[in-house]
Amino acid sequence: MLPQRMLVAALLLVPVPGAQGPQGTGDHGALVFIMGQEPASPVPTALQSSKANADISDLLFLRLARPGPGLSVADEKTFEPQLARSWRRRDSLTLVFELDPRAKWHDGTPVTARDVVWTFDRTRAPGADPQRALLLRYLASATAETDRRVVLTFRRAYSAQFFDATYHVQPLPAHLVDSIPIGRFAASQFVRQPVGNGPYRWVRREPGRLVELAADPAFFLGAPKLDRVVVLVARDPEAQINLLLDGTADAYEAIPPVWGPPRIPRNSPIRLLAAPSFSVAYLLFNQRAYGDRSKPHPVLSDPAVRRAVTLAIDRATLVRSTFGAYAQIAEAPVAGPQWTSSLVPKGPPFDPAAARALLRERGWADRDGDGTLDKDGVPLALRLNLPSTSAPRLTIAPQVQEQLRHVGIRIDIVRLDGPVWAERRNKGEFDIDFSSATLDPSPSGIVQSWTCAGRSGSNVGQYCNPAVDSLLDRAIYSTRRGDAEWRAAYAALQRDYPAVFLASSSSVFAIHSRFRGVTLRPESYYADIWRWSVDPARRIARDGGGARGR
Repeated sequence: MLPQRMLVAALLLVPVPGAQGPQGTGDHGALVFIMGQEPASPVPTALQSSKANADISDLLFLRLARPGPGLSVADEKTFEPQLARSWRRRDSLTLVFELDPRAKWHDGTPVTARDVVWTFDRTRAPGADPQRALLLRYLASATAETDRRVVLTFRRAYSAQFFDATYHVQPLPAHLVDSIPIGRFAASQFVRQPVGNGPYRWVRREPGRLVELAADPAFFLGAPKLDRVVVLVARDPEAQINLLLDGTADAYEAIPPVWGPPRIPRNSPIRLLAAPSFSVAYLLFNQRAYGDRSKPHPVLSDPAVRRAVTLAIDRATLVRSTFGAYAQIAEAPVAGPQWTSSLVPKGPPFDPAAARALLRERGWADRDGDGTLDKDGVPLALRLNLPSTSAPRLTIAPQVQEQLRHVGIRIDIVRLDGPVWAERRNKGEFDIDFSSATLDPSPSGIVQSWTCAGRSGSNVGQYCNPAVDSLLDRAIYSTRRGDAEWRAAYAALQRDYPAVFLASSSSVFAIHSRFRGVTLRPESYYADIWRWSVDPARRIARDGGGARGR
Protein backbone atom coordinates (compact mmCIF):
# COMPACT_ATOMS: atom_id res chain seq x y z
CA MET A 1 0.00 0.00 0.00
CA LEU A 2 1.42 3.39 -1.02
CA PRO A 3 2.13 5.94 1.71
CA GLN A 4 -0.31 8.88 1.58
CA ARG A 5 2.30 11.31 0.23
CA MET A 6 3.11 9.05 -2.75
CA LEU A 7 -0.56 8.22 -3.25
CA VAL A 8 -1.53 11.89 -3.49
CA ALA A 9 1.29 12.63 -5.92
CA ALA A 10 0.33 9.67 -8.10
CA LEU A 11 -3.39 10.29 -8.32
CA LEU A 12 -2.97 13.99 -9.12
CA LEU A 13 -0.97 12.98 -12.19
CA VAL A 14 -3.87 10.88 -13.48
CA PRO A 15 -6.26 12.75 -15.81
CA VAL A 16 -9.87 12.81 -14.67
CA PRO A 17 -12.16 11.24 -17.29
CA GLY A 18 -14.28 13.90 -18.94
CA ALA A 19 -12.32 16.82 -17.49
CA GLN A 20 -12.22 19.94 -19.62
CA GLY A 21 -11.06 23.50 -19.35
CA PRO A 22 -7.75 25.20 -18.53
CA GLN A 23 -6.61 22.77 -15.88
CA GLY A 24 -2.97 23.04 -14.83
CA THR A 25 -2.52 26.61 -16.12
CA GLY A 26 -2.29 30.13 -14.75
CA ASP A 27 -3.86 30.49 -11.33
CA HIS A 28 -5.41 27.02 -11.33
CA GLY A 29 -4.25 24.30 -8.97
CA ALA A 30 -5.14 21.51 -6.59
CA LEU A 31 -6.12 21.42 -2.92
CA VAL A 32 -5.37 18.54 -0.54
CA PHE A 33 -6.94 18.80 2.89
CA ILE A 34 -7.16 16.56 5.94
CA MET A 35 -10.22 15.19 7.72
CA GLY A 36 -10.35 13.16 10.91
CA GLN A 37 -13.68 11.62 9.91
CA GLU A 38 -14.26 9.81 6.64
CA PRO A 39 -16.88 11.35 4.30
CA ALA A 40 -18.20 7.92 3.36
CA SER A 41 -21.69 9.02 2.26
CA PRO A 42 -21.66 12.73 1.34
CA VAL A 43 -25.24 12.82 0.07
CA PRO A 44 -27.39 15.48 1.75
CA THR A 45 -31.04 15.56 2.73
CA ALA A 46 -31.90 11.89 2.47
CA LEU A 47 -29.24 10.64 4.90
CA GLN A 48 -28.35 11.70 8.41
CA SER A 49 -24.98 13.30 8.03
CA SER A 50 -21.71 13.78 9.90
CA LYS A 51 -19.74 17.01 9.61
CA ALA A 52 -17.34 15.32 7.19
CA ASN A 53 -20.19 14.20 4.95
CA ALA A 54 -21.79 17.65 5.13
CA ASP A 55 -18.54 19.42 4.18
CA ILE A 56 -18.19 17.34 1.03
CA SER A 57 -21.87 17.40 0.12
CA ASP A 58 -21.68 21.22 0.14
CA LEU A 59 -19.19 20.96 -2.75
CA LEU A 60 -21.38 18.52 -4.68
CA PHE A 61 -24.90 19.84 -4.05
CA LEU A 62 -26.35 23.36 -3.88
CA ARG A 63 -29.27 24.74 -1.89
CA LEU A 64 -32.01 27.00 -3.25
CA ALA A 65 -30.23 29.87 -1.47
CA ARG A 66 -27.82 30.31 1.41
CA PRO A 67 -27.37 32.89 4.19
CA GLY A 68 -25.34 35.92 3.22
CA PRO A 69 -22.03 36.99 4.81
CA GLY A 70 -23.75 38.21 7.98
CA LEU A 71 -25.39 34.79 8.42
CA SER A 72 -28.78 36.34 9.20
CA VAL A 73 -31.41 33.61 9.41
CA ALA A 74 -34.40 35.98 9.47
CA ASP A 75 -33.74 38.56 6.74
CA GLU A 76 -34.41 36.82 3.43
CA LYS A 77 -33.17 39.84 1.51
CA THR A 78 -29.62 39.04 2.62
CA PHE A 79 -29.63 35.45 1.31
CA GLU A 80 -27.50 34.60 -1.72
CA PRO A 81 -29.03 32.83 -4.74
CA GLN A 82 -27.86 29.33 -5.58
CA LEU A 83 -30.25 27.02 -7.45
CA ALA A 84 -32.95 29.68 -7.16
CA ARG A 85 -32.16 32.84 -9.07
CA SER A 86 -35.00 34.77 -7.36
CA TRP A 87 -37.85 34.42 -4.88
CA ARG A 88 -40.91 36.27 -3.66
CA ARG A 89 -43.72 35.97 -1.15
CA ARG A 90 -47.37 35.53 -2.00
CA ASP A 91 -48.32 35.88 1.66
CA SER A 92 -46.88 35.19 5.10
CA LEU A 93 -47.14 31.43 4.55
CA THR A 94 -46.15 31.05 0.89
CA LEU A 95 -42.74 31.34 -0.76
CA VAL A 96 -42.21 31.14 -4.52
CA PHE A 97 -38.79 30.24 -5.96
CA GLU A 98 -37.71 30.64 -9.58
CA LEU A 99 -34.93 28.20 -10.47
CA ASP A 100 -31.88 29.30 -12.45
CA PRO A 101 -32.25 27.76 -15.94
CA ARG A 102 -28.46 27.36 -16.17
CA ALA A 103 -28.31 24.88 -13.29
CA LYS A 104 -27.52 21.31 -14.39
CA TRP A 105 -26.73 18.00 -12.77
CA HIS A 106 -23.28 16.60 -13.44
CA ASP A 107 -24.77 14.18 -15.98
CA GLY A 108 -25.96 17.18 -18.03
CA THR A 109 -29.64 16.99 -17.07
CA PRO A 110 -31.23 20.34 -16.14
CA VAL A 111 -32.21 20.93 -12.51
CA THR A 112 -36.00 21.24 -12.38
CA ALA A 113 -38.77 21.93 -9.91
CA ARG A 114 -39.50 18.19 -9.86
CA ASP A 115 -36.08 17.58 -8.28
CA VAL A 116 -36.78 20.13 -5.56
CA VAL A 117 -40.28 18.90 -4.79
CA TRP A 118 -39.25 15.22 -4.80
CA THR A 119 -36.44 15.95 -2.32
CA PHE A 120 -38.67 17.91 0.05
CA ASP A 121 -41.24 15.11 -0.06
CA ARG A 122 -38.65 12.39 0.49
CA THR A 123 -37.05 14.29 3.38
CA ARG A 124 -40.38 14.47 5.21
CA ALA A 125 -41.37 10.88 4.44
CA PRO A 126 -41.56 8.51 7.43
CA GLY A 127 -38.23 6.80 8.03
CA ALA A 128 -36.24 8.93 5.60
CA ASP A 129 -34.60 11.63 7.73
CA PRO A 130 -36.32 12.20 11.09
CA GLN A 131 -34.04 15.07 12.06
CA ARG A 132 -34.65 17.20 8.98
CA ALA A 133 -38.32 16.27 9.03
CA LEU A 134 -38.45 17.65 12.57
CA LEU A 135 -36.97 20.95 11.38
CA LEU A 136 -39.54 21.08 8.57
CA ARG A 137 -42.56 20.07 10.63
CA TYR A 138 -44.42 23.29 9.81
CA LEU A 139 -43.92 22.98 6.06
CA ALA A 140 -47.34 22.07 4.66
CA SER A 141 -46.43 21.37 1.03
CA ALA A 142 -43.92 21.70 -1.79
CA THR A 143 -45.34 21.95 -5.29
CA ALA A 144 -44.03 22.51 -8.82
CA GLU A 145 -46.06 25.10 -10.72
CA THR A 146 -43.77 24.92 -13.75
CA ASP A 147 -40.46 23.23 -14.56
CA ARG A 148 -38.69 26.21 -13.02
CA ARG A 149 -41.09 27.37 -10.29
CA VAL A 150 -41.33 25.85 -6.81
CA VAL A 151 -43.94 26.89 -4.24
CA LEU A 152 -43.42 26.15 -0.55
CA THR A 153 -46.39 26.61 1.78
CA PHE A 154 -46.07 26.70 5.58
CA ARG A 155 -48.62 26.15 8.33
CA ARG A 156 -47.19 28.91 10.52
CA ALA A 157 -45.61 32.30 9.97
CA TYR A 158 -42.32 32.79 11.89
CA SER A 159 -39.12 34.78 11.57
CA ALA A 160 -36.78 31.96 10.37
CA GLN A 161 -39.24 30.51 7.86
CA PHE A 162 -37.10 31.40 4.83
CA PHE A 163 -34.03 29.83 6.45
CA ASP A 164 -35.93 26.58 6.98
CA ALA A 165 -37.13 26.68 3.37
CA THR A 166 -33.63 26.97 1.95
CA TYR A 167 -31.04 25.58 4.37
CA HIS A 168 -32.17 22.11 5.39
CA VAL A 169 -32.79 20.61 1.95
CA GLN A 170 -30.25 20.28 -0.86
CA PRO A 171 -32.14 18.93 -3.88
CA LEU A 172 -31.25 15.55 -5.35
CA PRO A 173 -31.66 14.44 -9.01
CA ALA A 174 -35.11 12.86 -9.06
CA HIS A 175 -34.44 11.13 -12.37
CA LEU A 176 -31.65 9.12 -10.68
CA VAL A 177 -33.05 8.51 -7.19
CA ASP A 178 -36.85 8.46 -7.31
CA SER A 179 -36.93 4.68 -7.82
CA ILE A 180 -34.70 3.91 -4.81
CA PRO A 181 -36.71 2.82 -1.73
CA ILE A 182 -35.97 4.64 1.52
CA GLY A 183 -34.64 1.50 3.15
CA ARG A 184 -32.17 0.84 0.34
CA PHE A 185 -30.95 4.37 -0.24
CA ALA A 186 -27.92 4.27 2.10
CA ALA A 187 -26.48 1.25 0.27
CA SER A 188 -27.39 2.45 -3.23
CA GLN A 189 -25.06 3.06 -6.14
CA PHE A 190 -26.05 6.74 -6.01
CA VAL A 191 -24.60 7.14 -2.52
CA ARG A 192 -21.41 5.37 -3.64
CA GLN A 193 -21.13 7.53 -6.79
CA PRO A 194 -23.19 10.69 -6.18
CA VAL A 195 -24.22 12.97 -9.03
CA GLY A 196 -24.60 16.56 -7.88
CA ASN A 197 -25.04 20.05 -9.28
CA GLY A 198 -22.33 21.97 -7.41
CA PRO A 199 -18.87 23.26 -8.34
CA TYR A 200 -17.26 19.82 -7.90
CA ARG A 201 -18.17 16.36 -9.08
CA TRP A 202 -17.37 13.00 -7.56
CA VAL A 203 -14.32 11.11 -8.85
CA ARG A 204 -13.41 8.34 -6.40
CA ARG A 205 -13.19 7.15 -2.84
CA GLU A 206 -10.59 4.82 -1.37
CA PRO A 207 -12.21 3.66 1.88
CA GLY A 208 -10.27 4.71 4.95
CA ARG A 209 -7.79 6.74 2.91
CA LEU A 210 -9.13 9.47 0.64
CA VAL A 211 -11.87 11.05 -1.44
CA GLU A 212 -11.20 12.85 -4.72
CA LEU A 213 -13.33 15.47 -6.45
CA ALA A 214 -12.85 17.27 -9.77
CA ALA A 215 -13.98 20.74 -10.79
CA ASP A 216 -17.00 21.06 -13.05
CA PRO A 217 -15.77 23.54 -15.66
CA ALA A 218 -19.39 24.09 -16.76
CA PHE A 219 -20.57 25.08 -13.26
CA PHE A 220 -23.17 27.74 -13.93
CA LEU A 221 -22.02 30.14 -11.18
CA GLY A 222 -18.44 30.14 -12.49
CA ALA A 223 -15.72 27.61 -13.30
CA PRO A 224 -13.62 26.69 -10.23
CA LYS A 225 -9.94 27.62 -10.21
CA LEU A 226 -8.98 24.62 -8.07
CA ASP A 227 -9.29 21.78 -10.53
CA ARG A 228 -8.75 18.87 -8.15
CA VAL A 229 -9.69 18.45 -4.50
CA VAL A 230 -8.40 15.52 -2.44
CA VAL A 231 -9.53 14.74 1.09
CA LEU A 232 -7.04 12.69 3.12
CA VAL A 233 -8.48 10.70 6.01
CA ALA A 234 -6.18 10.70 9.05
CA ARG A 235 -7.62 9.83 12.44
CA ASP A 236 -4.55 10.31 14.64
CA PRO A 237 -3.93 13.94 15.71
CA GLU A 238 -0.16 13.58 15.37
CA ALA A 239 -0.49 12.09 11.88
CA GLN A 240 -2.81 14.93 10.88
CA ILE A 241 -0.30 17.66 11.68
CA ASN A 242 2.60 15.66 10.17
CA LEU A 243 0.78 15.42 6.83
CA LEU A 244 0.63 19.20 6.84
CA LEU A 245 4.24 19.72 7.90
CA ASP A 246 5.73 17.32 5.32
CA GLY A 247 3.82 18.97 2.46
CA THR A 248 1.47 16.07 1.72
CA ALA A 249 -1.54 18.26 2.56
CA ASP A 250 -2.34 21.93 2.02
CA ALA A 251 -5.00 22.54 4.65
CA TYR A 252 -6.30 21.29 7.97
CA GLU A 253 -9.13 22.89 9.94
CA ALA A 254 -8.41 21.59 13.43
CA ILE A 255 -4.88 22.51 14.50
CA PRO A 256 -4.79 21.96 18.29
CA PRO A 257 -4.95 25.57 19.57
CA VAL A 258 -2.31 25.32 22.30
CA TRP A 259 0.36 22.88 21.13
CA GLY A 260 -0.32 23.00 17.38
CA PRO A 261 0.81 26.51 16.32
CA PRO A 262 4.31 26.18 17.84
CA ARG A 263 4.82 23.12 15.62
CA ILE A 264 4.61 25.27 12.48
CA PRO A 265 8.13 26.57 11.64
CA ARG A 266 8.52 30.31 11.16
CA ASN A 267 9.71 29.84 7.56
CA SER A 268 6.87 27.46 6.72
CA PRO A 269 4.57 28.24 3.77
CA ILE A 270 1.68 27.31 6.07
CA ARG A 271 -0.30 30.19 7.55
CA LEU A 272 -2.80 29.98 10.39
CA LEU A 273 -6.23 31.58 10.41
CA ALA A 274 -8.71 31.88 13.28
CA ALA A 275 -11.97 30.62 11.82
CA PRO A 276 -15.23 31.15 13.74
CA SER A 277 -17.27 27.96 14.00
CA PHE A 278 -20.65 26.65 15.09
CA SER A 279 -18.98 23.94 17.16
CA VAL A 280 -19.92 23.31 20.80
CA ALA A 281 -18.19 20.73 23.03
CA TYR A 282 -20.04 19.16 25.95
CA LEU A 283 -20.20 16.13 28.24
CA LEU A 284 -23.56 14.53 27.48
CA PHE A 285 -25.36 12.62 30.24
CA ASN A 286 -27.20 9.46 29.21
CA GLN A 287 -30.51 9.59 31.05
CA ARG A 288 -31.37 6.01 30.11
CA ALA A 289 -29.55 2.84 31.13
CA TYR A 290 -26.34 1.97 29.30
CA GLY A 291 -27.44 0.22 26.09
CA ASP A 292 -31.06 -0.16 27.30
CA ARG A 293 -33.33 2.80 26.65
CA SER A 294 -36.31 1.05 28.23
CA LYS A 295 -34.88 1.78 31.70
CA PRO A 296 -33.74 4.98 33.42
CA HIS A 297 -30.03 5.39 34.06
CA PRO A 298 -29.35 4.09 37.60
CA VAL A 299 -27.25 7.18 38.43
CA LEU A 300 -27.65 9.93 35.85
CA SER A 301 -31.44 9.92 35.76
CA ASP A 302 -31.14 11.87 39.04
CA PRO A 303 -30.84 15.61 38.20
CA ALA A 304 -29.08 16.23 41.53
CA VAL A 305 -26.23 13.92 40.50
CA ARG A 306 -26.01 15.61 37.10
CA ARG A 307 -25.83 18.98 38.85
CA ALA A 308 -23.12 17.71 41.21
CA VAL A 309 -20.99 16.52 38.29
CA THR A 310 -21.38 19.92 36.65
CA LEU A 311 -20.43 21.83 39.80
CA ALA A 312 -17.34 19.65 40.27
CA ILE A 313 -15.83 20.54 36.87
CA ASP A 314 -13.67 23.66 36.51
CA ARG A 315 -14.77 24.60 33.01
CA ALA A 316 -12.75 27.81 32.86
CA THR A 317 -9.48 25.98 33.48
CA LEU A 318 -10.34 23.24 30.98
CA VAL A 319 -11.17 25.73 28.24
CA ARG A 320 -8.12 27.92 28.89
CA SER A 321 -5.65 25.04 29.01
CA THR A 322 -7.03 23.33 25.91
CA PHE A 323 -8.14 26.13 23.60
CA GLY A 324 -6.20 29.15 24.81
CA ALA A 325 -7.73 32.27 23.29
CA TYR A 326 -9.68 30.29 20.69
CA ALA A 327 -12.76 29.44 22.78
CA GLN A 328 -15.22 30.71 25.32
CA ILE A 329 -17.16 28.76 27.93
CA ALA A 330 -20.44 27.41 26.55
CA GLU A 331 -23.43 27.78 28.86
CA ALA A 332 -25.94 25.95 26.65
CA PRO A 333 -26.02 24.25 23.23
CA VAL A 334 -25.37 27.61 21.57
CA ALA A 335 -22.37 28.60 19.45
CA GLY A 336 -20.72 32.01 19.47
CA PRO A 337 -21.78 33.01 15.91
CA GLN A 338 -25.47 32.26 16.60
CA TRP A 339 -27.45 35.44 17.20
CA THR A 340 -28.92 34.10 20.47
CA SER A 341 -25.50 33.54 22.10
CA SER A 342 -25.78 36.83 24.02
CA LEU A 343 -29.14 35.74 25.49
CA VAL A 344 -27.88 32.64 27.32
CA PRO A 345 -27.89 33.01 31.13
CA LYS A 346 -24.63 32.36 32.95
CA GLY A 347 -24.28 28.72 33.90
CA PRO A 348 -23.32 27.08 37.19
CA PRO A 349 -20.03 27.99 38.90
CA PHE A 350 -17.16 25.68 39.78
CA ASP A 351 -18.11 24.63 43.33
CA PRO A 352 -16.76 21.22 44.40
CA ALA A 353 -17.92 21.74 47.99
CA ALA A 354 -21.50 22.16 46.81
CA ALA A 355 -21.06 19.08 44.61
CA ARG A 356 -19.99 16.98 47.61
CA ALA A 357 -22.93 18.26 49.66
CA LEU A 358 -25.41 17.39 46.92
CA LEU A 359 -24.07 13.87 46.64
CA ARG A 360 -24.27 13.40 50.42
CA GLU A 361 -27.89 14.53 50.36
CA ARG A 362 -28.61 11.89 47.72
CA GLY A 363 -27.11 9.13 49.86
CA TRP A 364 -23.69 8.81 48.24
CA ALA A 365 -20.82 8.15 50.67
CA ASP A 366 -17.43 6.45 50.68
CA ARG A 367 -18.35 3.52 52.91
CA ASP A 368 -15.35 1.32 52.09
CA GLY A 369 -12.68 4.04 52.11
CA ASP A 370 -11.49 3.47 48.54
CA GLY A 371 -11.96 7.13 47.52
CA THR A 372 -15.05 6.42 45.40
CA LEU A 373 -18.54 7.17 46.69
CA ASP A 374 -21.06 4.34 46.77
CA LYS A 375 -24.76 3.81 47.42
CA ASP A 376 -26.58 0.54 48.05
CA GLY A 377 -23.34 -1.29 47.31
CA VAL A 378 -22.92 0.37 43.89
CA PRO A 379 -19.85 2.61 43.32
CA LEU A 380 -20.30 6.04 41.72
CA ALA A 381 -18.33 5.01 38.63
CA LEU A 382 -19.14 6.28 35.15
CA ARG A 383 -17.72 5.57 31.70
CA LEU A 384 -16.71 8.55 29.57
CA ASN A 385 -16.68 7.71 25.85
CA LEU A 386 -14.70 9.83 23.39
CA PRO A 387 -13.23 9.51 19.90
CA SER A 388 -9.48 8.96 19.73
CA THR A 389 -9.30 11.32 16.72
CA SER A 390 -10.05 14.49 18.69
CA ALA A 391 -6.99 16.17 20.21
CA PRO A 392 -9.01 18.62 22.38
CA ARG A 393 -11.16 15.86 23.83
CA LEU A 394 -8.11 13.69 24.50
CA THR A 395 -6.60 16.65 26.37
CA ILE A 396 -9.69 17.48 28.43
CA ALA A 397 -10.81 13.96 29.42
CA PRO A 398 -7.99 13.21 31.91
CA GLN A 399 -8.52 16.61 33.55
CA VAL A 400 -12.24 15.88 33.96
CA GLN A 401 -11.33 12.48 35.40
CA GLU A 402 -9.04 14.08 38.00
CA GLN A 403 -11.46 16.87 38.96
CA LEU A 404 -14.31 14.40 39.53
CA ARG A 405 -12.02 12.10 41.53
CA HIS A 406 -11.73 14.89 44.10
CA VAL A 407 -15.47 14.68 44.83
CA GLY A 408 -15.52 10.87 44.90
CA ILE A 409 -16.67 10.13 41.35
CA ARG A 410 -14.65 7.57 39.41
CA ILE A 411 -14.45 8.17 35.67
CA ASP A 412 -13.27 5.41 33.35
CA ILE A 413 -12.11 6.96 30.07
CA VAL A 414 -13.08 4.88 27.03
CA ARG A 415 -11.13 5.95 23.93
CA LEU A 416 -12.69 4.63 20.72
CA ASP A 417 -12.00 4.77 17.00
CA GLY A 418 -14.31 7.33 15.39
CA PRO A 419 -16.83 4.94 13.76
CA VAL A 420 -17.03 2.76 16.89
CA TRP A 421 -17.54 5.82 19.09
CA ALA A 422 -20.36 7.05 16.81
CA GLU A 423 -22.01 3.63 16.77
CA ARG A 424 -21.99 3.34 20.56
CA ARG A 425 -23.22 6.91 20.91
CA ASN A 426 -26.17 6.27 18.63
CA LYS A 427 -27.05 3.06 20.47
CA GLY A 428 -26.91 4.72 23.88
CA GLU A 429 -23.93 2.63 24.97
CA PHE A 430 -22.35 5.26 27.21
CA ASP A 431 -22.76 6.87 30.60
CA ILE A 432 -21.21 10.18 29.60
CA ASP A 433 -20.38 10.94 25.98
CA PHE A 434 -17.79 13.58 25.14
CA SER A 435 -19.68 15.23 22.31
CA SER A 436 -18.82 17.96 19.87
CA ALA A 437 -21.68 19.20 17.71
CA THR A 438 -21.61 21.50 14.71
CA LEU A 439 -24.80 23.51 15.04
CA ASP A 440 -26.94 25.13 12.36
CA PRO A 441 -26.63 28.91 11.89
CA SER A 442 -30.20 29.14 13.20
CA PRO A 443 -30.73 28.44 16.91
CA SER A 444 -33.86 26.50 15.95
CA GLY A 445 -31.63 23.49 15.27
CA ILE A 446 -31.65 22.91 19.04
CA VAL A 447 -34.81 20.80 18.61
CA GLN A 448 -32.79 17.98 17.07
CA SER A 449 -30.78 17.09 20.18
CA TRP A 450 -32.53 18.73 23.13
CA THR A 451 -36.27 18.04 22.79
CA CYS A 452 -38.53 15.04 23.33
CA ALA A 453 -39.19 14.84 19.58
CA GLY A 454 -35.45 14.46 18.89
CA ARG A 455 -35.15 11.21 20.84
CA SER A 456 -35.64 9.14 17.67
CA GLY A 457 -32.62 10.87 16.11
CA SER A 458 -29.68 12.84 17.44
CA ASN A 459 -31.00 13.25 21.00
CA VAL A 460 -28.99 10.20 22.02
CA GLY A 461 -28.92 11.22 25.69
CA GLN A 462 -32.73 10.90 25.67
CA TYR A 463 -33.25 14.24 27.43
CA CYS A 464 -36.95 15.14 27.50
CA ASN A 465 -38.82 17.92 29.26
CA PRO A 466 -42.16 18.95 27.70
CA ALA A 467 -41.99 22.31 29.50
CA VAL A 468 -38.66 23.08 27.79
CA ASP A 469 -40.13 21.93 24.46
CA SER A 470 -42.98 24.40 24.89
CA LEU A 471 -40.64 27.28 25.68
CA LEU A 472 -38.45 26.46 22.67
CA ASP A 473 -41.50 26.30 20.44
CA ARG A 474 -42.51 29.80 21.53
CA ALA A 475 -39.00 31.12 20.89
CA ILE A 476 -38.48 29.47 17.50
CA TYR A 477 -41.87 30.30 16.07
CA SER A 478 -42.14 33.84 17.32
CA THR A 479 -42.99 36.30 14.56
CA ARG A 480 -40.62 38.80 16.16
CA ARG A 481 -37.07 38.53 17.49
CA GLY A 482 -38.14 36.70 20.67
CA ASP A 483 -35.27 37.58 23.05
CA ALA A 484 -37.31 36.97 26.22
CA GLU A 485 -38.57 33.64 24.91
CA TRP A 486 -35.07 32.42 24.10
CA ARG A 487 -33.75 33.48 27.53
CA ALA A 488 -36.55 31.57 29.25
CA ALA A 489 -35.99 28.45 27.15
CA TYR A 490 -32.23 28.38 27.75
CA ALA A 491 -32.68 28.95 31.50
CA ALA A 492 -35.17 26.07 31.76
CA LEU A 493 -32.86 23.73 29.88
CA GLN A 494 -29.92 24.71 32.11
CA ARG A 495 -31.92 23.86 35.25
CA ASP A 496 -32.24 20.24 34.05
CA TYR A 497 -28.45 19.75 33.67
CA PRO A 498 -28.70 17.50 30.59
CA ALA A 499 -24.97 18.01 29.90
CA VAL A 500 -21.89 19.84 31.10
CA PHE A 501 -21.52 22.48 28.41
CA LEU A 502 -17.83 23.20 27.99
CA ALA A 503 -16.72 25.30 25.04
CA SER A 504 -17.79 27.21 21.98
CA SER A 505 -14.58 27.32 20.01
CA SER A 506 -13.03 28.81 16.91
CA SER A 507 -10.91 26.63 14.67
CA VAL A 508 -7.23 27.18 14.05
CA PHE A 509 -7.25 26.68 10.29
CA ALA A 510 -3.96 25.92 8.56
CA ILE A 511 -3.67 26.71 4.84
CA HIS A 512 -0.77 26.86 2.39
CA SER A 513 0.02 30.49 1.58
CA ARG A 514 0.04 29.94 -2.21
CA PHE A 515 -3.77 30.02 -2.19
CA ARG A 516 -5.44 33.35 -2.90
CA GLY A 517 -8.97 34.59 -2.17
CA VAL A 518 -9.32 32.30 0.83
CA THR A 519 -12.64 32.73 2.63
CA LEU A 520 -13.96 30.43 5.34
CA ARG A 521 -17.69 30.32 6.02
CA PRO A 522 -18.35 29.38 9.67
CA GLU A 523 -21.11 26.92 8.78
CA SER A 524 -19.12 25.21 5.99
CA TYR A 525 -15.41 26.03 5.74
CA TYR A 526 -14.88 24.54 2.27
CA ALA A 527 -18.08 25.70 0.56
CA ASP A 528 -16.31 28.54 -1.28
CA ILE A 529 -13.07 26.82 -2.30
CA TRP A 530 -14.29 26.95 -5.90
CA ARG A 531 -13.62 30.70 -5.65
CA TRP A 532 -10.04 30.23 -4.42
CA SER A 533 -7.07 30.35 -6.79
CA VAL A 534 -3.31 29.74 -6.71
CA ASP A 535 -0.60 32.39 -7.02
CA PRO A 536 0.88 31.57 -10.48
CA ALA A 537 4.40 32.30 -9.21
CA ARG A 538 4.07 29.82 -6.36
CA ARG A 539 2.49 26.81 -8.02
CA ILE A 540 3.83 23.41 -6.96
CA ALA A 541 3.94 20.08 -8.76
CA ARG A 542 0.45 18.93 -7.80
CA ASP A 543 -1.01 22.17 -9.18
CA GLY A 544 -0.22 20.85 -12.64
CA GLY A 545 3.32 22.00 -13.38
CA GLY A 546 5.08 25.34 -13.48
CA ALA A 547 7.34 26.84 -10.85
CA ARG A 548 7.80 25.00 -7.60
CA GLY A 549 7.34 27.47 -4.79
CA ARG A 550 6.87 27.67 -1.07
